[in-house]
Amino acid sequence: MNWRSLLSGGRKDSAVARRAARRKNSSIGASAQSGRPTSFVMGTPLEEDNAPRREVWSPKTTSPRRPVRLGIDVPLLLVTCTLMIVGLLMVFSASWEYSFAVDGSPTSIFLRQVVFLGAGTLVAIFLAWFDYHYWQKLAVPLILIAIVSLLGVLFLGDERHGAVRSLAGGSVQPSEAAKLIIVIYLSVWLYAKRDQLGDIGFGLLPLGGILGIFGGLIYLQPDLSAVITIILLGGVLFFLAGADMRQIAILVLLTVIIGGFIVFFSATGSDRWGSFVPGLKDPTQASYHVRRSFEAFVKGGWFGVGIGKADTKLTGLPVPHTDSIFAVVGEETGVIGSVALVILFGVLVWRGLAIARRAPDGMGALLASGLTVWLALEAFVNMGVMIGLLPFAGNALPFISAGGSNLMVSLAAIGILFNVSRLSEKTKEVEERSYSAVVNMRGRDWRRRVSSPRRTSGPY
Repeated sequence: MNWRSLLSGGRKDSAVARRAARRKNSSIGASAQSGRPTSFVMGTPLEEDNAPRREVWSPKTTSPRRPVRLGIDVPLLLVTCTLMIVGLLMVFSASWEYSFAVDGSPTSIFLRQVVFLGAGTLVAIFLAWFDYHYWQKLAVPLILIAIVSLLGVLFLGDERHGAVRSLAGGSVQPSEAAKLIIVIYLSVWLYAKRDQLGDIGFGLLPLGGILGIFGGLIYLQPDLSAVITIILLGGVLFFLAGADMRQIAILVLLTVIIGGFIVFFSATGSDRWGSFVPGLKDPTQASYHVRRSFEAFVKGGWFGVGIGKADTKLTGLPVPHTDSIFAVVGEETGVIGSVALVILFGVLVWRGLAIARRAPDGMGALLASGLTVWLALEAFVNMGVMIGLLPFAGNALPFISAGGSNLMVSLAAIGILFNVSRLSEKTKEVEERSYSAVVNMRGRDWRRRVSSPRRTSGPY
């Protein structure tokens, strides 16, 4: 071999080496840019383009997760907590003078309200996890307990402000619990009889008997606002359960007749109606209670005089910490604060009806609707009385007025609403799982897990 062949061969080998080096560098750069794993065999890069890549878990590795669901209606929870905080604040502001005069301590009523709030919260938590379908078994015992309690008021009750409505020294008012029980019982009963409500013998007549017993016992106390509330709740639930319009018209007619009877033949009813009508024509001719309420709102103006600085509650406003607490709210927070409180109750109604709409079954829808309408009715009546739009009723403002019985049954109603909401979310999650169920065809070892008619004996 001459020197020419050796020289050309050397040049050829060096050219081959340079091309290999360029291929190696380009392969390393492409692998680095694409993030693909590269292995080397005898210095030659081999890209594993077609090899199955396996994910190796590490603490830094994040995997997609399902969104966390609390299982309850969060807006309802927030608005309820806000109402409870506002209630405690206003009870302390409105009751310290009365509390000091009666018990010698400015905080006795407030501390009692705190105790009932804690007990009511525990009841609400329990009922939020207590399946509302169990009320089907408990409805009849509850209705019997309510009737016995109302009878006990008539014979063993304590007289306060000219009425006998409470037991145990004024700590328990069975009429408040009766409103909650009547909603539960009617929801269970109407749902069970939903296919027979078109028959008057199975629909309107039994409903009238139930409402008549409760209304009559409460009327004897007397507690006219509770009687009207129970009758209205029965009518609303009867309508929502699917009763025909003929029976609804008969029920409305009977309600008007009963209302007229109360107004014209009851001393309490005629007195309240007699002071309400002149007040509509001329606010200065309204009852003393309503006139003092007007005074509080006028003093409050748009922005109020400040929390704790109202003086109407100190100069003759009747029962400022219970029935008249909305007037105290108006004086201390003004129109802005009063409207904000109305909005809070509006949000509560909105969420309650939304829960009823999403309820898993008809019984849940009736329960949620009835409880929401009840709380809304209580709030509307109390606030309407204080601004002269309704005759004086004497009912409490839910979550705001001082009073253990009303606070506890109101929180119990919220707990049941939470339970309907929780079961609705649970049902929704089950449905989503059934709709999104996909067979996992390949495992972490990239092998088939489900048999296939075309499967071969190989690993793929």
